[in-house]
Amino acid sequence: MPKEGVSMLVIRRLPRYYRYLSELEAEGVEKISSTKLAALMNSTASQIRQDLNCFGGFGQQGYGYSVSGLREEIGKILGLNEIHHTILIGAGNLGRAIATHLNFEQLGFRLTAIFEKDTKLIGTMLRGIKVLSDDEIEAYVKANDIDTAVLAMPKEAVEKMIDKLYGCGIRSYWNFSHYDISKKYHDVVAENVHLSDSLMTLRYMMNQ
Repeated sequence: MPKEGVSMLVIRRLPRYYRYLSELEAEGVEKISSTKLAALMNSTASQIRQDLNCFGGFGQQGYGYSVSGLREEIGKILGLNEIHHTILIGAGNLGRAIATHLNFEQLGFRLTAIFEKDTKLIGTMLRGIKVLSDDEIEAYVKANDIDTAVLAMPKEAVEKMIDKLYGCGIRSYWNFSHYDISKKYHDVVAENVHLSDSLMTLRYMMNQ
């Protein structure tokens, strides 16, 4: 949950700061001012300073920000220095894309197992992980200290699956299913990803 008194709008900007700082660090940039960082991000220097001041500021007058230092501090705020054991449910097209193209470990998650109900996909390899039957989820979660689930499955199948996962103690979800988990369970943390919403936003901007 967001730090007390800090807007979720600020929290949602932190990953973008982290990403830009990572790119700058890779380019060998050692320090940067809020003005230059704002120009790169199409933001404003005052916005960046206000956001970072919610967590202590981190800048030095006359110097700006240490790129590596600020990146590290934002990583700590986001919890990227901790590892959460994670499972992926759904090995279809979306699940395969998520497993193949996302570096979970760099973002604080370790993907340890993938589950699927389609018998044609069970037993195949994905990201070097053997796809297991979703009948094995409960036993696996209880035996492996899993605390996070990625849901890449049809909306109509999610409610039953959530009941199973919740019963196993999982309270954190990265949810691509368009099912609102928090309506049923109020003590969960869920990041709901709606790709169609993003596409409609693009359409709106095109119309302008």
